[in-house]
Amino acid sequence: MTPALHFFQNLQSSICSWWVKTSQEKHEFSRLFFTLSAVFALFWYAWMFLKFKNRSSLPLPPGPKGLPLVGNLLALDPELHSYFSGLSKIYGDILKLRLGNKLGIVISSPSLASEVLKVQDVTFANRDVPAAGRIATYGGCDIAWTPYGPEWRMLRKICVLKMLSNTTLDSVYALRRREVRQTVGHFYNKVGSPVNIGEQIFLTILNVITSMMWGGTVEGEERSSLGSEFREVVSEMTELLGKPNVSDFYPGLARFDLQGIAKQMDGLARRFDGIFERMIYQRLRIEKVGGDDCKDFLQFLLRLKEGGDSKTSLTMNQLKALLMDMVVGGSDTSSNTIEFAMAEIMNQPELMNKIQQELEDVVGENNLVEESHIYKLPYLQAAVKETLRLHPALPLLIPHCPSETCTVGGYTIPKGSRIFVNVWAIHRDPSKWENPLKFDPERFLNTKWDFSGNDFNYFPFGSGRRICAGIQMAERMVMYSLATLLHSFDWVVPRGEKLDLSEKFGIVLKKKTPLIAVPTPRLSDPALYI
Repeated sequence: MTPALHFFQNLQSSICSWWVKTSQEKHEFSRLFFTLSAVFALFWYAWMFLKFKNRSSLPLPPGPKGLPLVGNLLALDPELHSYFSGLSKIYGDILKLRLGNKLGIVISSPSLASEVLKVQDVTFANRDVPAAGRIATYGGCDIAWTPYGPEWRMLRKICVLKMLSNTTLDSVYALRRREVRQTVGHFYNKVGSPVNIGEQIFLTILNVITSMMWGGTVEGEERSSLGSEFREVVSEMTELLGKPNVSDFYPGLARFDLQGIAKQMDGLARRFDGIFERMIYQRLRIEKVGGDDCKDFLQFLLRLKEGGDSKTSLTMNQLKALLMDMVVGGSDTSSNTIEFAMAEIMNQPELMNKIQQELEDVVGENNLVEESHIYKLPYLQAAVKETLRLHPALPLLIPHCPSETCTVGGYTIPKGSRIFVNVWAIHRDPSKWENPLKFDPERFLNTKWDFSGNDFNYFPFGSGRRICAGIQMAERMVMYSLATLLHSFDWVVPRGEKLDLSEKFGIVLKKKTPLIAVPTPRLSDPALYI
């Protein structure tokens, strides 16, 4: 045998031995991997059982079975409000979902909502803060996400009593009137052409809010450019806040930001922060040179930060977080409500005629709508209430989080669960509402339904301690804007197009397609449009 042949035979033998050994190792590794996976799954189930084990004799709510590790996460539908409604038809008005290592509880009936938001209000007064919300609000130190307690009560008091009270809102009526009249002028210049109602109303409300916050600081073109920048950022921010985020259900994975949501939100929050820093700098510079004539929210907050006592002093992050609440919470929700209301009213021309006739009777054909007219317009008020029944601004409210294990509806609700109150489903419950999918303002005529949250068949702004702080502001802005648009113009969809009323879910509810309409002047005197 030649040396070369001997060499190749030895090489062949070595390769075969290596392959057999490697195959055996691979097989052993596979067996070890699957064994460890099975053991891990058993431990996970045991841990979940112990974590959510009844602290009493009562069981957890029923719900769909989930997969190991992920639970029901993979089954989540982007349209959460309707997805939860479908599950409620199967499992009942209270159900559970295993969302990673967090337990989600969905509430879909007035009686159960009352238990959570009224009977056990203190227990459920905390929020389950998502990663994106924490980033957007300087660590969650705003009204929406701050835990219930003295700090939250201080922030709430500042907003409700000093910033959003009826007295304060009365004092800045001229700002709202100015912006709404400018919008009327804008639409008058577009008569006969299609206009994007939602886009323009968003800018109107945003201008009102920013004028109230720092109206004496910013004027002219800078104010206009800020409006456009805010609209872009607010839209992206609310969309991110509505997306299910893996980091929220597996806190240990938060630093990996698997979906990139935290990175996107951080970029948006930095843009907001840059604007806030600029406004604060300009306001402080004005005060330094003795400009004390301007009275706006930013001035009030800065003085509170500098001169407040131990119970009312603000940090700079809290100050900025309150500004963020005003911009994001006040602009998107109100403009969406106006857009839905206009779409529903346009979809039934006879309703538009009724509202316009009421406006003519109260306001007249040759006068401008004023906020003082609003309380004399019951049919328009009913139309707004009906809009918020069918299209509540926050269809699942902001998720609550029990501070201790408790009982709701005969089931155990573990501490730290994420509680979804499906207002959208409750407002469409056929056992509570006749013909619930029909837009019918007359169901609200001669009734006592209001926005106080005391009736759990109808509570579009929530209820209890964490009820929306901006109800008064929203009611004034929506009613006044809607009355002015319908009094000043007739509205129709562009020729050949169909009105679409479908919704797009997020933390706030939006129209899936923008409302495009053609305005026609109704008032005889052109001077009323200037």
